[in-house]
Amino acid sequence: MVYELKTEYGDRGYVVEYLASNTSEYCKSWLLLPAENLWPEWLRGILYLICMFYFFLGVAISSDIFMNSIEVLTSKKRTVKQWDPEKNEMKEVEVFIWNETVANLTLMALGSSAPEILLATFESIGSLGVDNSDKDSLGTFTIIGSAAFNLLIITSVCVVSVSGDEPKAIKEFGVFLLTSAWSLWAYIWLLLVVQYISPGVVDPWEAWVTLLYMPVFVFLAYATDNGWWRHKCCIKKNEVDAQEPKQMDHIRIMTHVTRRGSFAGHATAGKELHMLELEKQQKLSVLSLNSLDKKSSHEKDHDQTNAEDRLVKMEKGSKEPQQSFARARFRHAVVSAMTGTKKRVGSGHKSARFAELVKQVQNINQASKEGKMPAGDLYGKFTFASDRYAVLESAGKLTIDVLFHRNMPKAGMKAQAMNGDMMTFKNGSTQVTSIPATANPASKHTMEQVFEGTVTVEFETREGSGKAGKDFKYQTGSLTFKDTEYRQSITIDIINDNQFENDCDFYVILKNTTNGTSLGDPSVTRITIVDDDEPGEFQFEAPHVYADLSSGKVKINVLREHGVDGKVTMEYSTIDGTAIGGSSLSKDVDYIQSSGTLEFKHQETYKTIEIKINKEAKYLPSMGSKNFVIALKNPSLGAKIGRSAVVCHINKESIEDRIAEVIKEEEEDEPVTWPGQFRNAMSIEGGQDEDGNDVPPTFMDYLLHFLTFFWKLIGAMVPPTTMLGAWPSFVFSLVYIALLTLVIEQLGHLLGCVVGLKTSVTGITIIALGTSLPDTFASRTAAIQDEYADAAIGNVTGSNSVNVFLGLGLPWVLSSMYAFATGKEYKVPSGNLTQSVIIFSTLGALCIVLLVIRRKYVGGELGGKNPFIKWGSSITLFLMWVIYIVLASLKAYDILDWEV
Repeated sequence: MVYELKTEYGDRGYVVEYLASNTSEYCKSWLLLPAENLWPEWLRGILYLICMFYFFLGVAISSDIFMNSIEVLTSKKRTVKQWDPEKNEMKEVEVFIWNETVANLTLMALGSSAPEILLATFESIGSLGVDNSDKDSLGTFTIIGSAAFNLLIITSVCVVSVSGDEPKAIKEFGVFLLTSAWSLWAYIWLLLVVQYISPGVVDPWEAWVTLLYMPVFVFLAYATDNGWWRHKCCIKKNEVDAQEPKQMDHIRIMTHVTRRGSFAGHATAGKELHMLELEKQQKLSVLSLNSLDKKSSHEKDHDQTNAEDRLVKMEKGSKEPQQSFARARFRHAVVSAMTGTKKRVGSGHKSARFAELVKQVQNINQASKEGKMPAGDLYGKFTFASDRYAVLESAGKLTIDVLFHRNMPKAGMKAQAMNGDMMTFKNGSTQVTSIPATANPASKHTMEQVFEGTVTVEFETREGSGKAGKDFKYQTGSLTFKDTEYRQSITIDIINDNQFENDCDFYVILKNTTNGTSLGDPSVTRITIVDDDEPGEFQFEAPHVYADLSSGKVKINVLREHGVDGKVTMEYSTIDGTAIGGSSLSKDVDYIQSSGTLEFKHQETYKTIEIKINKEAKYLPSMGSKNFVIALKNPSLGAKIGRSAVVCHINKESIEDRIAEVIKEEEEDEPVTWPGQFRNAMSIEGGQDEDGNDVPPTFMDYLLHFLTFFWKLIGAMVPPTTMLGAWPSFVFSLVYIALLTLVIEQLGHLLGCVVGLKTSVTGITIIALGTSLPDTFASRTAAIQDEYADAAIGNVTGSNSVNVFLGLGLPWVLSSMYAFATGKEYKVPSGNLTQSVIIFSTLGALCIVLLVIRRKYVGGELGGKNPFIKWGSSITLFLMWVIYIVLASLKAYDILDWEV
């Protein structure tokens, strides 16, 4: 029996295809050429596969344009007024309009997941009014397959991409846990909708709930990012601590609200002094944390790293905000490499000076935890509150406490809270009661004996490596304790200069007590002045300079960056290259050899070295341009040298080349215009090395440029990001992605049709792989180059949540509302979908558990010192993905008999 298939082409005619029988498989699509169904199936399969991957290249390029427009939109700033606690006045600062977490979970997630979301949306729109309850949705399975690939494969790749012994951890771990929980809930909710609440049917309310989960999810992530929950927990915790004191050994960090720039180390762990200072320490710690939380909304963790970050922000004050969407940056670099466009090796500088100061102070105070409890009691004795203090030089002052122990505690009394603020502590065989100066005298009934009367003690500063008049002001005097006073303070003036120097120590001693009192331990305290001056980093402005032949000189600029404190000197000297130096210019001398010392005064940032050259220096083609080198060396104490050498070119021929290069660089630095986009699309360039030298394009650059030329040319038609705030670029690039996705959706169905591949299997393998490959390379690059793991894997779980809430929520709302308006039900097949969701949810939960275990025991989610653990984790994640693909495919072909 012959089956006839007639395809109409309007007024142009029609095509009739004759199949062997009415059971023969034939494919339907608006993409088919006339009589294409009659081509050999193996040929059509190969062509569809090639076309699909070619369109994946187009999607990668269009998504990169889309991401560029999003980066411009999310980098917009606004001016707000903030209170400056140092200057006690309002000041105007620029802040980003978009919160980074919100931007990552909305626009950035849309940019990276746009193909999957648009695929599901277009497929739903195309099937409005059609009963597809017996057919799997390509868009739905692409979203699930992409989620599995992102979570398991990308994480697997990133785990082993980190070299070295130091693991990399997620910095915003609270946000990561929240997005992980929501990503799992997203797929559990999908399972509940299609299998249990209304099996095989999506009601309008279910579709709307799915879509509305998106803003709820973003809001909770925003709240977590800003520490709303942590702030409430801290308040409760502090209330408990106020009622039930606990021993705290961590370093106390004073903010501007208390004592600006100072640190106070506690007395030896186990000593009575530690107990006496506990109340004061708790109050100051709470004040410090609360003031820091008000200053910054991005302090999430309670670990030591964030404590150092807080100090950096606190000491440096508010700077121009920087918002870096690292995943977008790395993704853009990958797409640039894929398309043969110019690649640059960037370098950044991170000032960790103040974090280093914290570590220095911690080391100083660490010794206080290793002492022993003093013998005897401290009744009737004067002591310092701590035997060691540390203070930043810029603080200007340091206040230290002197304690007089008036009270003799009762024997055997245990630690308990007494009336008012009075606390009694048991510590070894000695007990101490702490009563503030404002305590009620009626509390004396708890004491066996109280030292009454007015007493005095003298104090004096003594030099150590720190010198009076240079590092601190010499002070001496006496403290008088009235009958009800137990604590007095001494304020020491610290001399702040602009010159970098080593840290230094001096001492304060107690002496000459009166009225039968004596000195206890510690009666001497050591104060360390931590230098916080930044002399800066010095380097040549460029790796290459070119002589001005008209003046007979070459000028080399030396820049001072990352600090301008104090006077700094360093030496420079010339070194022969292909040019020959001498003491005077002659026929055989190309330049005047020179050496000397550069002196940068305080806050001076720029110096120029001038070298005389021979205007008649001959150009030798066999040797290339004549050049010599200038090197920097021997900087002053504390100063650093960055780019320590510069190559000086002195030939006329190189000048012409240099002019062309300068013009070219200026054009590149200018904002991209519409004609400029077409020039960039048609040109091919190599990269640049670390010295800024151009590297010629490789064969792979040429090949990729050839493959992507058409897509780059189409992308150049998208308005540039400089036009109307990048909104036209945003809209047109989204349309660009949408058009490509329409074709990919049809190619996916046709490929499955001709090779007998189930729609669900096509979605979770070929299409999921094609749409996720750029993200894979971007995440690997981020894992290698970024300091933390956030840019590599931190956004994966958030993107997976967005894919369900937006990628399925939007199509479901459109289809269910259309079905409701026409009096029908929106049916979705639940067979293969149910099992696929169960498998992925289970493996996804195991993946997140594995990452949490790695964070706890390895120190980070990525990398690690032990190669067996690192590779074992990666292989485990890869096998999880293989298990998912195998089980889902077996169920799709009914080989696995599994019904839920």
